Amino acid sequence: MTLHVAVLLGGFSSERPVSLNSGAACAETLEAEGFRVSRVDVGRDVAQVLSELRPDVAFNALHGPFGEDGAIQGVLEFLEIPYTHSGVLASALAMNKVKAKAIARAAGVPVLETLVVERRRAAEAHVIAPPYVVKPIAEGSSFGVLIVREDQPHPPQQLHGADWSFGEEVMIERFVHGRELTCAVMGDVALPVCEITTEGHAFYDYDSKYLPGGSQHIIPANLPPQVTKRVQEAALAAHRALGCRGVTRSDFRYDDRFGEGGELIWLEINTQPGMTATSLVPDIARAAGHSFGELLSWMVRDASCKR
Repeated sequence: MTLHVAVLLGGFSSERPVSLNSGAACAETLEAEGFRVSRVDVGRDVAQVLSELRPDVAFNALHGPFGEDGAIQGVLEFLEIPYTHSGVLASALAMNKVKAKAIARAAGVPVLETLVVERRRAAEAHVIAPPYVVKPIAEGSSFGVLIVREDQPHPPQQLHGADWSFGEEVMIERFVHGRELTCAVMGDVALPVCEITTEGHAFYDYDSKYLPGGSQHIIPANLPPQVTKRVQEAALAAHRALGCRGVTRSDFRYDDRFGEGGELIWLEINTQPGMTATSLVPDIARAAGHSFGELLSWMVRDASCKR
């Protein structure tokens, strides 16, 4: 029997454009793999739409709030439609970076000390010595991330703005110099480590993630074997500790300026990694021997409820 897959895309978060691109790529590839595919641009009536459609599997290609915070997962559990990626609890925990770090730390994963501060207070005066990073607690795609350099006399004034849409509290962490690394987990296996390099960008921001040529993916990363092992072990430990399923991607900073031992810091886990033409996980999977079609087919067959 040909499986009927509903690809959930779009949605109504700030990451809607990314999700539309991810969903379109996934839908087209799943059709080429022989699945019957329905594209569902998710709105507030998604429960009714899916009740009428009754797919065998929901492929979750949503990003941001409602898509990866446990909300759509709860809807799918209620409708008893098997779905891809992580379940309700793991998705909610991973989306909240503060809670995810606490769980990762308890599992022995190296994380930074984090201050949670009201955004206007963070705009008044430096709450820690620069350089540091200001991050929203529950956003993706680097939305709202601000880098404060050593010579910056005052905090980012965007935090005062009436148009700030990333929550009333922000995370503040010291800035970690070094290399940008990421590691995907597929099922219960850590895939090759990837190093991300960017040209003309202060960090791996929205443009460097999604614009063609914005970043380069070096797979496998040119690292000492023991560092590669540390990254993979940390990615797998975070995936397991948070109770994630399917495919996740953990991001790291690695400062090796003073020797190969270096400082390795786990930044966050992404339970809904991007699946666009420039996305990391498809590239990493290819390096591990899985075509894009094979990766997506595996995810569909891995789908379930009560994840």
